[in-house]
Formats: sequence, structure tokens, C-alpha cells
Amino acid sequence: MPTFFVNQARVDIAASVPADTPLLWILRDNLNLTGTKYGCGIAQCGACTVHIDGKPTRSCVVPLSAIKTGVEVTTIEGLRTGAGRAVQAAWEKLDVPQCGYCQSGQVMSAAALLARQKSPTDADIDAAMVGNVCRCATYVRIRAAIKEAGGALVKADGSAGRELQHARGDSVMPSMSVTDNVSRITSA
Repeated sequence: MPTFFVNQARVDIAASVPADTPLLWILRDNLNLTGTKYGCGIAQCGACTVHIDGKPTRSCVVPLSAIKTGVEVTTIEGLRTGAGRAVQAAWEKLDVPQCGYCQSGQVMSAAALLARQKSPTDADIDAAMVGNVCRCATYVRIRAAIKEAGGALVKADGSAGRELQHARGDSVMPSMSVTDNVSRITSA
């Protein structure tokens, strides 16, 4: 059976685990990582979304036999990226969850989007979040939280750049950059 990593910890799956066992059940039943939810079992709702090597993946339809040796699986419990923290902070700030059942999948998909693109358009958000079903219909808050998190990431990147300039002794005179314009637009 494959050896892979879950939340940066090595996982050795026993040979007694059937090869057709979905990753979702390995995470929940074998590893006791219950933040990833079962919603439909056919990859249509997104509640089971995890990252496999950084890409959002529906764990309910990924059999153990499809997991390659050495891959990194990240669950909601292990989401420690800048984008992940920004999304979780925005979710809390804007009070996104209602019942909360779908939220781990929503957060995982949103974090993957913002890791690729910090200032997504509505079309980008729609494309990234397609297949993530919220039965409470908090889609307006989800979109707002993604934009909020993206704005925070852009702002943090701009601040980090200015701090680096100052530390190197470069001129820190304010200038208009693409980052400043995007931050101003997304913060408004």
C-alpha cells in the first residue's frame, strides 16, 4: 500500500485496507480527521474537498489505489497556508457559516483559488467554487469572504514588499503600483 503524507505527517496504510477504499474514509475512519465531511459520495457537493499536492480534490471518489506514493494530502485540519489562514479569518469576520456542514470543503476550494490568484473576479470565484454546494445558500457571504481574504493577501504582500524595501535601505517613497491599485479596489 502507498506511503503518503497527510498534513505533513507520513501515513503508511495497512495492506488490510481495500484498494478501493475512498480517501475520505481513510481520513475519517483510519486517521480520525473528521473535518472533511461526507456529503454525497459522488463528487457533486464538495463537502469532502481536500488538497492533493495543492489542488482541490473530492476525496469521496479518490480510491486508495489512485494515491501515488509521496503525495501530500492537506485537510482542513492541516490548512496552514497564508491563503488558508486568510480565508478562515474572512469566514469568521463575515460570519459565513450557517449550519457549517459544507464549510470545510468551501474553505479548501477558496484557499486553493487564492493560492493561485489573490484578486479573483466573480467569474474566477464561480469557476473555482462550482460543485461546492451550500444547502443554507450562504453563497453571497462566501463570495464576499473570498474577496475579503484576497484583499487581505494583496495588502499583506504590499506591506511585506515595503518592509523589505525599508530593511534594505531602498527608497520607501509611496508610489502607485498594481498591488496598491488592486488593494484599493478590493478594499472599497
